[in-house]
Amino acid sequence: MTDLGTRVSPEGATTRPVWATWLSDHPQAVLSVVLLALVLVTAVIEPSYLSVRGIRNTVLLAAPLGIMAGAQTILMLTGGIDLSVGMIATGAAYVAANQSPNGAAIAIALGLLIGVAVGTVNGVGVGVFRVNPIIMTLAMNAILIGLFTALSFTVLQGSTTVHEFISTLGGGSFFGNRIPYNALVWLVVSILIIYGLRRTGYGRLLYAVGDNAVAVRLAGVRIWQVHIVAYAIAGVLAALAGILLAGRTGAVDLQLAVNFLLPSVAAAVIGGTSIFGGIGTYGGTILGALILGVLATMLTFLDAGQAIQNIVYGSIVLALSWLYARVSEAD
Repeated sequence: MTDLGTRVSPEGATTRPVWATWLSDHPQAVLSVVLLALVLVTAVIEPSYLSVRGIRNTVLLAAPLGIMAGAQTILMLTGGIDLSVGMIATGAAYVAANQSPNGAAIAIALGLLIGVAVGTVNGVGVGVFRVNPIIMTLAMNAILIGLFTALSFTVLQGSTTVHEFISTLGGGSFFGNRIPYNALVWLVVSILIIYGLRRTGYGRLLYAVGDNAVAVRLAGVRIWQVHIVAYAIAGVLAALAGILLAGRTGAVDLQLAVNFLLPSVAAAVIGGTSIFGGIGTYGGTILGALILGVLATMLTFLDAGQAIQNIVYGSIVLALSWLYARVSEAD
């Protein structure tokens, strides 16, 4: 006898469950259904949500989250992770605010440079010195908290507002106040990430390193270089997300992007990226970010605080990590 919902081969050998097959073969279809269901539930809770303004506000939140989750997706494909993305984003926003009197271009460029610098250091630690990614980025997060706390009272003192262009880019809209500018930035970033992962040799290396690092090393690839570039790219994405967040709020503080760390990981996991490396797509992460954006809006309508949201995000990560592990075991 076999359990209900289990597919059996002609020889009588039990194979993977039907639900596991469906989830594995149609991950983005499942996520699209979940996203639609959340939108409908949110609309029931707050009927005004199904309006241009309601959808716009969700995208304003999801865009920086999606960009930051892109950083996690790239790193998780290699079997890594970055627990310092929140402080990289906050630090970049502080520098952008500090340099805003010198023009938006300089402010944005120096903010992104913070991301490159910190990301490269993380990459050197993970790739060259072989520090565990969790330990390396957690330590970097602590260093950045101390560094920018000190700088906020000295060099960066008073740097709380950003250039008008950054405010427009992060929080403004066009086409009759319907489409946020940050959605265009997210669109460009998404195209670059998806193309890079699917069509470039480096993208294929990311998957290969996460799938079998030993085989890649034996093939003559310098894996440490792959790690350095991956963490540098992740740093740039985190910095860009921080600048957009600063533009959305119009000001910066040391808590600006701290609460985006767990959702950035959750969005990638929801999208089907394996924390063990080698499996995942940014298309799934985009859906994950939109799902969390709608979920955050729904929880706001229900007057749920940040603590409740963190509990929900953490539960999602744990549940889906278990679910995807079950699917992988069934293969």
